[in-house]
Amino acid sequence: MTKLFSPLFPSATNMVRLDHTHVLSTFHQYRAQSPSRVKKGLANTLCTALEVHAQLEEEIFYPAVRAVTQDDVIAESLGEHQEMRRLIGKLRQMEPDDPGYDPTVADLMRDVMHHVADEETRVLPEAERLLADQLGELGMQMTKRRLQLMGPRSGEIALDMGRAVSGHTLALAMLGVTAMGLLVARRGGHLDLSRLRLGKPG
Repeated sequence: MTKLFSPLFPSATNMVRLDHTHVLSTFHQYRAQSPSRVKKGLANTLCTALEVHAQLEEEIFYPAVRAVTQDDVIAESLGEHQEMRRLIGKLRQMEPDDPGYDPTVADLMRDVMHHVADEETRVLPEAERLLADQLGELGMQMTKRRLQLMGPRSGEIALDMGRAVSGHTLALAMLGVTAMGLLVARRGGHLDLSRLRLGKPG
């Protein structure tokens, strides 16, 4: 990928914001009284999204920020990632009917909200001030790496999304998949993905 294609991808800071929005909106769908299937799907979706997000930041975004800042503005964010990983590990060892499941999700939500507030008020503005001409290229690198990280987990991600949605939403999603399949079939089994813009995975 080259700079020629950078307008097709979100900048690094916009990608981070999109991830934050996705995670917080998923958190807000979580209800303690929901069926276990839905709770597990939402919690697993959150965990996977946070794992991928943290890895993208640590491998690509944070090193770029660290290279241009005097203060280590990402030190607190790295510590927050470690605490999120601890809670994710704990959550992945539990089932939704365990007494500690809902409190652990709530603890993770509190930590993520603090992390989002910290990054969006300190780290992202600093990156946009000091890395303005590099954010598009960094966004392309992060998009490519995201696809690499999520590809092997696509089955797990699809299963969790299926668990997390209501019957009505699932029916709409299946209708969309069917429509896409018909479109591909009408084009002789080929879909021109080059026309699609890459953004945040759902």
